[in-house]
Amino acid sequence: MSSNIILKIDGLTCGHCVSSVTEELQEIAGVSTVEVDLVVGGTSTATVATETQVESSAFEATIAEAGYNLVSVDA
Repeated sequence: MSSNIILKIDGLTCGHCVSSVTEELQEIAGVSTVEVDLVVGGTSTATVATETQVESSAFEATIAEAGYNLVSVDA
């Protein structure tokens, strides 16, 4: 069962931020693809395709570890 999860993330300011978040999210077990839409000075959006159930807490911990703020998770 695959699904797309939308993550709203604050703090991304450049392409390096996008690369960092993308790499970190792809390390989560069950994540197949990650696409990040950068909004400089606003809330960026990451669309994460998963092959298995992934807990919201895994996304929150990963985003925080990368140095950013997870605003919301929409399944």
